Amino acid sequence: MKRYSKVVVVVLGVLAVTLTATRAEANSCSLAALAGKWAYTYTGTIFTPNGAFPLASVGHFHQDTAGNLEGTQARSVAGSSGVEEISGTITPNGEGCAASGTINVLVGGQLQRTAKLALAYDQDGNHVRAIFESLALPDGTNLPVVITVDGNRVNTKN
Repeated sequence: MKRYSKVVVVVLGVLAVTLTATRAEANSCSLAALAGKWAYTYTGTIFTPNGAFPLASVGHFHQDTAGNLEGTQARSVAGSSGVEEISGTITPNGEGCAASGTINVLVGGQLQRTAKLALAYDQDGNHVRAIFESLALPDGTNLPVVITVDGNRVNTKN
């Protein structure tokens, strides 16, 4: 009986630690916990009827506690550079630290394209990795892309 009690105590202890860690991870990936200022880069390839072109970008944005974001980026596509505004929303997917994002890219307030992203947060919600799932022009034309994103939270101040 004594041995059984020790086993039960150990099992309950492990279960408590596991649940605490899971709850902490979920809290670190809530929209409120992910709010703040972020910096990112992305690189990849865009495929057009005229061929495949390399692209890259560096930017920053502020995300509020509701998942809304606004920022700017400097991008280069096949050596042609430009500065753009971004705005959009991040939506948690419910499990772990996964989310989806819809990001609008604008120049002078004019919509240029909309990206759909799959995101994964790690490092207690201070780092994000993402991949573009789609990229569409304002007329609905889908542009095939292979683009990955790497970003870090700069601070949590609003």
